[in-house]
Amino acid sequence: MAAFEKQQAQRGNTLGKVETGQAMATDYDAPRKSDEDLGQDSLEELKARRNEKTAGVVDEDEADAAEGFELPGADLSGEELSVRVLPKQADEFMCGSCFLVHHRSQLARQDEGTMTCTECAY
Repeated sequence: MAAFEKQQAQRGNTLGKVETGQAMATDYDAPRKSDEDLGQDSLEELKARRNEKTAGVVDEDEADAAEGFELPGADLSGEELSVRVLPKQADEFMCGSCFLVHHRSQLARQDEGTMTCTECAY
């Protein structure tokens, strides 16, 4: 058998060995697991994962964890915006209902100078 493997390796055929960029060959003659075996394996894996998760639990003080979160309505007057705001372009319009700027392709209707986007029209 060693001579066969040596000959295949010289030709570049490596059965069962994974090289970079190549897929591993599948052995279709190998015995397959039944549905019961798969279910048992899955149950065992789930139990193992549950034990791993509980082993890594760390008690954390809620006050310490909350320090990193900003609450809505917080005073941001000292903050600077880092977003560049562009003026409305020639092919854009402001919806009279939601007051968002949309591309002309989103225009649903125009009544007496008031433009409405497709999202607000329906």
